[in-house]
Amino acid sequence: MSSNNLTRDLTTGSPMKLIIRFATPMILGIILQQFYGLVDTMIVGQYLGKEALAGVGSTGSLNFIVLGFCMGICNGFSVIVAQFFGAKDEHNLRKSVANSIWLSVIIGVIVTALTSIFCRPILHLMNTPDSIYEYAAKYIFIIFLGIPCIILYNLSAAIIRALGDSRSPIIFLAIAAVLNIGLDMLFIGGLGMNVEGAAYATVLAQGISGACCVHFIRRRFSILKMNMDEMRPDTEIMRRLVGIGIPMGLQYSITGIGSVILQFSVNGLGDVSVAAMTTALKVHILLSCPLDGLGQSMAPYTGQNVGAKKLDRVGQGLRDALKISALICIILLIIVILFGSHAATLFLDKDKLAEEAPVIIRLSRQYLLTVTAFDFLVAIVNTVRFTIQGMGFSNFAMIAGLMEMLARSLAGLVLIPLLGFTGACLSSPLAWIFADAFLIPAYFWCKKKLSSEAQSTSAS
Repeated sequence: MSSNNLTRDLTTGSPMKLIIRFATPMILGIILQQFYGLVDTMIVGQYLGKEALAGVGSTGSLNFIVLGFCMGICNGFSVIVAQFFGAKDEHNLRKSVANSIWLSVIIGVIVTALTSIFCRPILHLMNTPDSIYEYAAKYIFIIFLGIPCIILYNLSAAIIRALGDSRSPIIFLAIAAVLNIGLDMLFIGGLGMNVEGAAYATVLAQGISGACCVHFIRRRFSILKMNMDEMRPDTEIMRRLVGIGIPMGLQYSITGIGSVILQFSVNGLGDVSVAAMTTALKVHILLSCPLDGLGQSMAPYTGQNVGAKKLDRVGQGLRDALKISALICIILLIIVILFGSHAATLFLDKDKLAEEAPVIIRLSRQYLLTVTAFDFLVAIVNTVRFTIQGMGFSNFAMIAGLMEMLARSLAGLVLIPLLGFTGACLSSPLAWIFADAFLIPAYFWCKKKLSSEAQSTSAS
């Protein structure tokens, strides 16, 4: 295979050391990505008030359905890239990248058109309160128009990671983070724009970051220099890409449907509860970035080792990732116990909300403590699910998303009416329990099937 000091072979060496080295830049990248999303929320809450904050927050589940679908597809495409890289098949490696681009363009156009048209009716169906509806509609419409920018970054970054380079994407995310914060301050603080300023800032930052990734790939990855034949659409390669990418995308969307049902019920509790859950979710997502990065690193790690027929390293890598996750979960719980009560104060001006601020702070801390206490469950979900995806069984990961959807729907339709905000706090742990109950036996089935196929190939 062509030498390139930016690629990394994950099929040799200590699995734990490789995973730590590979996951660390990914974790930093996710933290940066969440950080500028957090800054969006902070600026909206501080400058524009509780209603605007709740409006942006109420779009979170809908945002997750659509953007999660796009990101899942990009990550799914990269699994095929990683498998060809692990198998040292340069020709099909380049064809898989080219066909990923073709498919991404088609999917991006379709998803952008559909979501832009239907975002307002969906917000009505979600029971979005009248006081925050316009804020939510303006924000999410602009985000959906920017879907091509989001796909551009996620596909290019996923391809870079599939080749073993998890460090370079963080540079472009750092650029995006600085740009996003600066544009937030310019659009909202300087030009007096409303929530649409935060949306424009996010889309522009993602687009610039994606363009930087593409330029970097063209200049630095000689292994991806294609001839005309490799650039043409290939039905067989597309079939493989769709077979992995679409289920991975649907996994996020199916999970998000449960979140929409949950958000419907939380919206019924009023804008104070929506604001509290918005702040707590933002903080928890930021805190759990190490678990997300560690989980996501398992897809390229597993993909390369499956491509190289080294299945014993897949199991060892998963065990090592779970050990690291357990330590991270303990640290996160300590942080939340000590500092969780300060989370909501980052987003709200307490002087403007003299009566409501204590309630928002109390509910936000309750949510944070509850979900963080069960974080090891989501650590299992992340590591096992991405391992299964790296094996090539993304349909199973989609079923796990269905289990999460059922759990969150149950929480929205039963727990919240019975327990109020406490039911919302229990929704994520319940979803993780449902997903783990499926994923753990599914992993052993997938590993057994791959082992059987490998033995059959050797015998023949």
